[in-house]
Amino acid sequence: MKKLINDPEDVVDEMLDGMEAGYPERLRRLDGTNVMVRADAPVDGKVAVVSGGGSGHEPTHAGYIGDGMLDGAAAGEVFTSPTADELSEMIQATDSGEGVLCVVKNYEGDVMNFETGAEMAEMEGVDQIEQVVVNDDVAVEDSLYTSGRRGVAGTILVHKVAGAAADRGDDLEEVARLAEKMIDNVRTMGTALTSCVTPEKGEPTFDLGEDEIELGIGIHGEPGTERVDIMPADEIAEELTGEVLEDLDPDAGDEVVTIVNGMGGTPLMELFVLNRKVQELMDDHDLEVWDAMVGDYMTSLDMMGASITVATVDDELKELLGAEADTPALKR
Repeated sequence: MKKLINDPEDVVDEMLDGMEAGYPERLRRLDGTNVMVRADAPVDGKVAVVSGGGSGHEPTHAGYIGDGMLDGAAAGEVFTSPTADELSEMIQATDSGEGVLCVVKNYEGDVMNFETGAEMAEMEGVDQIEQVVVNDDVAVEDSLYTSGRRGVAGTILVHKVAGAAADRGDDLEEVARLAEKMIDNVRTMGTALTSCVTPEKGEPTFDLGEDEIELGIGIHGEPGTERVDIMPADEIAEELTGEVLEDLDPDAGDEVVTIVNGMGGTPLMELFVLNRKVQELMDDHDLEVWDAMVGDYMTSLDMMGASITVATVDDELKELLGAEADTPALKR
């Protein structure tokens, strides 16, 4: 498979160098690490919000560093958790004395390493650290990588809510509460038309026929929960959105945010076709769409496919989701 890389072993290192070179006034890479922080970190007088995980999901996570969202993000190797040492360094580098909230996607390696990294940072003098775990994927209850549900594209809304709360001066306890509230109100499910291809392997991580798709896929190259014949976009949207709404169980008249998220290899044209049907389905269920997001927010390298996220929102969450943000990947 053709890729715009040099040595596969250098992909993450060179990617981070390229990000820093592209946004030198916004991003700073910690020396000798795969950690990116705000150029002005630590920011006095505010809670720091940090995240991280395996590479290959860009723009997640470092793309969301900036005003109104993250203060730092740690990048592991492709589909591999960052090390506890690097997570500890990130926490220390972003802490201004007001505490640090770690937003973690629910994968066993991420959860374990963030917990260990937080313990190491506490030993180095960081007094207040909280952790929230995002588990918005309705497709799988337990998987190869998780105990419980996986954290996927809904994580972006958690970054936004927590980051806005921190920017307006909320304390650590309140920032964590609001992040948990967003987690409780968001659900996601995805599909793949093709497998992704990791730089190291150079070939698809699973075989998928030309006339087949996978429903319920993860973001680490995992196959889905069900393999079915290819369907028109409207039927795929109905399948994914139906599963999400059944689990979320919103009331008629609720306000919602929707995300049609590309998995890395899907043209925007096709994402907008999906979004057309998703919005029709929201209307069919008497849901009021407060915001509809379409684009690549959390990817799986070059996978062709998409995920659909629905989140119920109230005035408290809308204020934070609508607050100003200025990051490489998301602006408000």
